[in-house]
Amino acid sequence: MRKPKKPRSRKAGLPPGSLVHIGEIKTATPGISVLDFGPAALREAGMPDAAALVAYRRENSTLWGNVYGLQDAADLAAIGAAFQWHPLVLEDILNNNQRQKIDAYDNYLYVVLHRYEVTSEPLDVVQDQISLVIGPDYLLSFQERPSQTFEPVRQRLRSDRGNLRAAASDMLSYALIDALVDSYFAVIEQLDEYSENLEADILERAGPQVPEKIHQFKRCVSQLRRNVYPLRELLGSLHREHAHFFGPEIQIYLRDVYDHTVHIVESLDDLRELATGLLDIHLSTVSNRVNLEVRALTVVATIFMPASLLAGIFGMNFHVMPWLERPAGFYYATGLMLVIAAIMLVLFWRRR
Repeated sequence: MRKPKKPRSRKAGLPPGSLVHIGEIKTATPGISVLDFGPAALREAGMPDAAALVAYRRENSTLWGNVYGLQDAADLAAIGAAFQWHPLVLEDILNNNQRQKIDAYDNYLYVVLHRYEVTSEPLDVVQDQISLVIGPDYLLSFQERPSQTFEPVRQRLRSDRGNLRAAASDMLSYALIDALVDSYFAVIEQLDEYSENLEADILERAGPQVPEKIHQFKRCVSQLRRNVYPLRELLGSLHREHAHFFGPEIQIYLRDVYDHTVHIVESLDDLRELATGLLDIHLSTVSNRVNLEVRALTVVATIFMPASLLAGIFGMNFHVMPWLERPAGFYYATGLMLVIAAIMLVLFWRRR
């Protein structure tokens, strides 16, 4: 996972609540969409700008506004003034380097979540920040760029499946959080598949690029695990400390999402241990291959050692030596060397 750039120095000396965009700009053109729904009707519309969202008049009981790519402080300030949000909420929405957290105000909640995508070659986990402002009859979501994470929720609203239209904003917020947490399982599956392919590469052909791949895998898993841990605390506090924002029937669903988060954290723990195991397997495989090569060289050297000894003896400058004056002496010495080498080879073969 690439560490996001954090130019916090841009806010040095500014008072709390100053609206300054911090983070990477991931989309050039912001977009705003609105879903205005109730038990019997739904209206969906796109907004050309923030002023249109502020001037929008709903026709039904619940409003869901989704904003992506908003970096303009004036537009966000106009939205915050229309919904009467605290300046610190607006400041955090513009800061895309927030950890996952929840802040409670008098009549609304501010929730920061993260969305992840896995890229390959090289392996990396891309992080996007999602901010949710949950009011009694509205929910506004802010994303860094367009995504399909919340599309299943939109389809449920359009087709009127389940009780989502008839419910209030607390049910909608649960549906969005649940869709986001479910997307984590896809990330876990991709990392698990990557680890299986990496393990096969280690056992079959441990090339020079394998240590780098193991490092990338371990780094992504460790950083993802560190970023997901606050989500478990966030979901735990939703039904412990902020139960008055959610109906009793929603509390059961929130506990279910919490269980999913615990499962995700446990899966990341397993992947982290697997990353360490892959490194051990790689080192053991390389060491075993080196041992086999050294053994082969040792066998060859040992087999030809008697031949070297004989060649050294017959190379001495003595006038009287066996086979020295005989015409076939060279062939006798060569044959003796080959016989000894064959005997040594047979002995090594039997001791395999």
